[in-house]
Formats: sequence, structure tokens, C-alpha cells
Amino acid sequence: MGKAQQRLKQPEVQTSLAPIHPNAAAVDIHDGSHFVAVPPGRDSEGLDVREFPAFTADLRRIVNWLRECKVEQVAMESTGVYWIPLFELLDAEGFEVCLVDPRQAKNLPGRKTDVADARWYQQLHTYGLLRAAFRPGNEVCVLRSYMRQRAMLISSAAEHAQHMQKALTQMNVKLTRVISDILGVTGLRIIRAILNGERNPRKLAKLRDEHCHHSTREIALALEGNYRAEHLFALRQAVDLYDFYQLKLQECDQQIEAQLKKFEDQSAGQTLPPRPGNKKPGGNSPEFDLRGRLYSMAGVDLTSIDGVDALTAAKVLAETGIDMSRFASEKDFCAWLGLCPGSHISGGKRFSGRIRPCKNKAATALRMAAQSLYQSKTALGAFLRRMKQRLGPKGGITATAHKLARIIYSMLKHKLPSYKDLGADYYENKYKIRVLNNLKRRVKELGFALVPVGALVSATGGI
Repeated sequence: MGKAQQRLKQPEVQTSLAPIHPNAAAVDIHDGSHFVAVPPGRDSEGLDVREFPAFTADLRRIVNWLRECKVEQVAMESTGVYWIPLFELLDAEGFEVCLVDPRQAKNLPGRKTDVADARWYQQLHTYGLLRAAFRPGNEVCVLRSYMRQRAMLISSAAEHAQHMQKALTQMNVKLTRVISDILGVTGLRIIRAILNGERNPRKLAKLRDEHCHHSTREIALALEGNYRAEHLFALRQAVDLYDFYQLKLQECDQQIEAQLKKFEDQSAGQTLPPRPGNKKPGGNSPEFDLRGRLYSMAGVDLTSIDGVDALTAAKVLAETGIDMSRFASEKDFCAWLGLCPGSHISGGKRFSGRIRPCKNKAATALRMAAQSLYQSKTALGAFLRRMKQRLGPKGGITATAHKLARIIYSMLKHKLPSYKDLGADYYENKYKIRVLNNLKRRVKELGFALVPVGALVSATGGI
């Protein structure tokens, strides 16, 4: 046996723990190759850890070798996106795959190597010491992939919108001063007319939409510019690229709609409640009835929650799914989203309560929804304003996003058809009662009592 094979040979492990998964294997994931560890004594050559290249043919070799070693469960760390091909193959072949956050096993005793990592993961998973990361069902994963692709397309289109604005600025065309959005009806009409050769500011200004706040004369003043050829070329390319991404966005929306149709209808024949009067689809919303599709998928109307539109609800459901039984409680759900205060306690002393860094896309969508509630005359709007005053802008938005997450969990868990807003006055009254009760308790501890102003005036005769 060579030195390389001797290094791969599994050493004897002394432990008194009872195996939970005796047929467990583990994979240390990398871009170029994967290190696979199986239970000791399962390999005919005594090599309990093997290295396989990451090509598709070698992934099939991993599956065959695991079957030869009578493996049933496989643990692997979620490294970048390199784990996805092997995970999907093992899942399709019937293995019970446990996707693990690398932070769970980062304290590897001894020297750290790829072989040692694979062995350590295999040992931890054998004794049930690894906790699987949350991953929704396959149908939701497909929807999640489409929604993330859609977000990437919107981000790329926004970059080219910035390129349009830069080209207009270089020509001293102050279009952004007289219209709120150059991608709106008025903005795109004027830009396309400029690219078609129109230079007369008055004729261009007449293309304004009737709902535009600025007059034709004001817009005409902003459209007097220096139309140099190089700037027009940059503008044309930016518009062409923007149109290209809009076309791809429509194709992506078609895939999203087709995927939503595959979900079982959870509405139980109930009619979708009418859209609240103050809620309109956002500028990036799909052209199909996304709200109706989501209601059929989830059986609840998440858009009835203040600040949550159909696109926000789609982003959240694409990340979390509709099965809330995967989470033990709403606290676990909010913790997975990364919206709960952190806990760093030692010796009974709390050192920090900062929220752990988390790039959860559902949490990002909820934060955006929370931010839109600042002017809302609702209970959630009042809560946001109160939390902003107490915790600052960032903390207030996170606290409101946390409350939105709890509402969504409750609606999906208990199949509540819609959310009932109690109004800003209801929240403010509850807040006043809570503050008053706290004051009474503090004053009582000091040996005094609170007396209403009216009762005090009556007792003293108005003196």
C-alpha cells in the first residue's frame, strides 16, 4: 500500500456514543474534486476515504461506490454552488442527503486537511451531531431558481437604465429633472424619439403622458442638449440592452407562471378577496395574475398584509415554501430568516444582541416591505415609526420585518385567509396603556401613586 493510500486509510475511532446513522457517509465539497468518506470497513480495499474528480461521470462513480458500501445517508457542506450537482444526483438516486452549514463543524480537532474534514463530517453524522440546513421541496426549489434569475435580470436591466441616464447627462438633456422615472411612459417615448432622429424640444415634449406633472414647456427646456454622436451611440446601446433584458424577463415570467400552475390548489374553491384600494402592482411586477397564482398555491392572501405586494409575497414563498411544519415555531422561522436578535451570553452576562450577518433573500424582501410602511396609517406603520424612534432607522426596519415574518408564519401555519389591520390608533392606544402600566408599577415601588389630572383638579377645587 502506497503512502497516499495509507493517508486515506481510516484510523480507529474510540467512542462511547451510540450510532444514530450507522450507514452514513460524508462528502467534502470542492470545485475540482470531492472527498468522500464511508463507514470504516465498508470498502473492499480498505480505503474509507476516496477522492473523486467533480466531472459528471465521476459523480456517478460516487453514487455507485456509496451503493457498494451500503450507504443510506450522506452529509455534505454547502460550499458555494459546487454542492448542487452532487446533491441533486444523490437525492434523485434515493439517498437521504443532509446539507450542512460549514460553521457546524469548523472546530475540527487536530490538523485540518480535506481527508480529515470528510472523516470528521462522517463521524459527526454517524452519531447524529449534524443538523440539516433548511431546503424546501423540489417544486419550490424550481420556483426559487426562477425568482432568483428574475431578480438578476431586473438588476442587470437597472444597470443599463443608469447607462441611459449617464448618456443623457453627458448630452445635458435634463430629462430626470422633469420626470420621476426615465423608464416610464413619458421617458421611454422621448428617448426612443431622440434615437429615431427627433431633436426639436417642443415636439419631444409633446410626447409627455397626460398624467405627467410638468408642463410641455418645462419638459421642452430640459430637452435642449448637445446631441453628439458618441453619446447617442452609448444611449442607443443602453436602450437596446435594456430592451433585451426586458424580453428575457418576459420569458422568465412565463416559466414562473408555468411553475406556479404545477402546485396543488390550496384555495379550497374560495374566491380571492378583492385587492385593497391602496395597493397597486409594482413597476417590476409580472404581466400575469401573480396574486391569484400565489393565493392558489398557498391558500392564503399574503398581499392583505400592509406593505406586502404580490412580488414580495412571491419572493418570500419561493424561499420558504408554504409548509411551515418544517419550522418548530415562529421563533425558529424568524431565526432562520436572520431577523431575530442575537445572543452572546457567558457567565450569565449578556455581551451582545446584534443580529448575525445573513444574506437571506426572503428577509431582504421583508425589509423592503417594512421600509414602505413609514407613511402608512396602519398598525404596522405605527409600529415601524415607534421602533425607528426607539432603535434607529436600521433597527426599526428589521424589527418591523420580524413582525411581518411572524404574521406570514401564522397565516401559513394556521391557514388564515387574510390579515386584518386594526389601524394605527389601536396600536398607539395599546402603547399608551403599556407605558401607563409601567409608570404605575415604578411609582408604586417608590411609594407614590399616579392620579389623573382631572381627578386632581376636582379634589383641589381647581386651585
